[in-house]
Amino acid sequence: MTAHVDSLVNEDILKRAGDYAKTHSLAYAGAVTPAEAHQLVQSGGAKLVDVRFRFEREYVGRVPETVGIEWKDINTGAVNPDFVKTLSEQFGKDDKLVFLCRSGVRSDAAAKAASQAGFTHAYNILEGFEGDLDEAKHRGNKGGWRRAGLPWIQG
Repeated sequence: MTAHVDSLVNEDILKRAGDYAKTHSLAYAGAVTPAEAHQLVQSGGAKLVDVRFRFEREYVGRVPETVGIEWKDINTGAVNPDFVKTLSEQFGKDDKLVFLCRSGVRSDAAAKAASQAGFTHAYNILEGFEGDLDEAKHRGNKGGWRRAGLPWIQG
């Protein structure tokens, strides 16, 4: 796509994301689908922050060229006390950031924390990387980045 077309598409995505935020009373800028997040990232309209545990990114898979900042401490399960500090070291408060986790729950909390810390364009990626559990209690069959056929790598 041309830069102008990308810009128009991105504006449309961000408007829908903002509308979603209002409809669902979100405490951050909005929420996007995996495909919308991919469009924003590929066009340079946003940066992706993967908030899953490092082992999830390494063994389950990850989106290329993202920044990984764990939302929770793997040993305690508590929120990573350095999350906002690390985010602030990597990004500016006006950067457009899309947050990714396994299913959209941790990334929702991370987007909320980022917004509370003054990041004005924090977005959650709905469905996450693996999506929701299916009837057999497996992930990867009901939504998510991988199910959408978007680029990812393992290892």
